[in-house]
Amino acid sequence: MSPSLISETLMAESTTEMMMKPGHSPAQDFIYRSKLPDIDMPNHMPLADYCLEKAAQWADKACLIDGNTGRVHTYGEIELSTRKVAAGLTKLGVKQGGVMALLLPNCAEFVQVFLGAAKMGAIVTTANPFYTPAEVEKQIVASGATLVVTQASYIEKLAGLNVQIITVDQHVENCLHMSVLLEADEAECPDVEIHPDDVVCLPYSSGTTGLPKGVMLTHKGLVSSVSQQVDGEAPNLYLTVEDTLMCVLPMFHIYSLNSILLCGLRVGATLVVMAKFELPKLLDLIQRHKVTFGPFVPPIVLAIAKNPIVDNYDLSSIKMVMSGAAPLGKELEDTFRARLPNAILGQGYGMTEAGPVLAQTLSMCKTPFPVKAGSCGTVVRNAEVKIIDTETGVSLPYNQPGEICIRGPQIMKGYLNDPEATANTIDKDGYLHTGDVGFIDEDEEMFIVDRVKEIIKFKGFQIPPAELEALLFSHELIQDAGVVSRKDVVSGEVPVAFVVRVPGSTLTEEDVKDYIAKQVVFYKKLHNIYFVDSIPKNPSGKILRKDLRNRLAE
Repeated sequence: MSPSLISETLMAESTTEMMMKPGHSPAQDFIYRSKLPDIDMPNHMPLADYCLEKAAQWADKACLIDGNTGRVHTYGEIELSTRKVAAGLTKLGVKQGGVMALLLPNCAEFVQVFLGAAKMGAIVTTANPFYTPAEVEKQIVASGATLVVTQASYIEKLAGLNVQIITVDQHVENCLHMSVLLEADEAECPDVEIHPDDVVCLPYSSGTTGLPKGVMLTHKGLVSSVSQQVDGEAPNLYLTVEDTLMCVLPMFHIYSLNSILLCGLRVGATLVVMAKFELPKLLDLIQRHKVTFGPFVPPIVLAIAKNPIVDNYDLSSIKMVMSGAAPLGKELEDTFRARLPNAILGQGYGMTEAGPVLAQTLSMCKTPFPVKAGSCGTVVRNAEVKIIDTETGVSLPYNQPGEICIRGPQIMKGYLNDPEATANTIDKDGYLHTGDVGFIDEDEEMFIVDRVKEIIKFKGFQIPPAELEALLFSHELIQDAGVVSRKDVVSGEVPVAFVVRVPGSTLTEEDVKDYIAKQVVFYKKLHNIYFVDSIPKNPSGKILRKDLRNRLAE
C-alpha cells in the first residue's frame, strides 16, 4: 500500500450504524494525502498580514498593473492603501465582524478594499457585477451587508436597498467616493484582535444542491489554502517574486480571488489585471508584460489553442498555465500543448466550500511530476481525502469511483445562517462532501468522472437548477418544470429546461427563454426548452434529474 494511503481501523458500536454514516467503512477508512510533504502553515496569522508579510521587501516592485490604463501599483502602495482603507472603513462605522459587499469587476480598488476590510476584521461578500438587480438584492439582503463598494454604472442595481454606497470611479450624488478610504489616515488603522476562525470572506455558492448560500471562509481557512499551494520548499504551485501573473478571471469568483490574487500577493508576483476577457487584449498584455503564468478556464485555453490570431503574438514568456473551474479534456490539452510547446499545462480542482482547492497537478511544482491526461491533480498538502460509496458511505480504495470528500484546515466554517445545509455538507468527522464523483489511482492522481450534485457549471460559473425552477414556477402559464445541464464543448455545461404548460396554453420556447433572460445574469439563461406532459419525481416529490438527463441523451 502506498505510504500516502493510510488505513485507519475504526471502532464502532454497530456495523450497520457505521454503514449508514458518510465517510466510514465498517472496518477501515482509506485516506489519501498529498505526494508532497505536509508543511508548518502560519494559519494563525490574519489574512491581510499573511498575504503582505513580505511587502516591505518588495516595496518598489510592481504589484498590480492595470491592463486598461497601464497604471502600476507597487507593493508599498498596496500595503499602505490596505491600512488607509481599514482606517476609512472604521471611520464610516464598519465594525469588526460586519459585512460589506464588493460589486466590482477586476480593478485595483477591489484589491485595496478587500485587503483593507480583512485588515480591520470585516467580512466581504463578493458579488458578480453582471447580476440583475434582483440577484444583487438577494445576496446583499441574505449576507446582511450594510455597505457596497461598486462602480457608478452599477448603482441602479442597488436601488431600494438600505446600504451605504461607495463608488470607485465617478462622484455620484448621495454616494461616497473611494477617496474617503484612500485618503484616510493610516495611523488610525484599528488595532483589532482577529481570531483565526473569524470569517473574512462570504462568497455565495449553491453547494451540492439548492439555492445559493453564503460560504463562511475564515482567515485560517484562506491562509491555509494559499499556504498549501505556494509556501514551503516544495509547493504545489511553483510561483516566485520573479513571476508575472495574468489576472483575467473575475476576482469575485473564489478561483481568481484565492489562486491568483492571494497566492500572487503572498509570493510577491506582479499581477496584470484585466476587467473583462477579450482575446486580442489578453494576448497583447501577455506579450507586452511578459506574463509567465496564466491561470485560466477551459474556454480561454480553447481560444488560445485554436484561434488563428494567436500566431500574431509572442507568448514565449509563458512558462506555466493552470486550468480550473471545469475539467479540461485530453484533446484540448494536446491541442494547447502543440500551440505553446514550452509551457507547462496543469489543472486544479476545487469547490468554494473547500476553501477552494482540493487538488492540483504536480506538473506545476518546482520539481515537476509526470501527470496523466485527464487528471485534475493530487490532494493538496495538509489535507485528507476519502472516496466514498454514494449508497453505503463505505470508503473506497484505489481506482474505485465514489464521492470525493475532503478534510483540512482550509475548508469552510459552514453556510451562513443555515446549520442544516452545513450538517448535510460537513459530516461529524469534519469531511466536506463535494458532490463530485471521482477516483484516485495508484499514482495518487485524482480523476473526476461524474457529479452527484445538481449544480450546473457554465464556464466555471455556478447555476443552481432550483433557482431557475423557482422563476419558471412563477410564470402563470407554467404548471411544472425541471432544469438540468447539457454538455457543451465551449461552456462545459449549459442549462436546459423541461416545462409542463398549463392546459390550453400556447406558450412557446422563445416566450419561456425571454421570461428567464430578463431576470438572470447572462450565464444562467436557458438554452433550450422541452415541453413535456410531466416532470419525473420520486415519492417525496424530488425531481429525478437523472431521468431528465436520460431524455436529453435520447
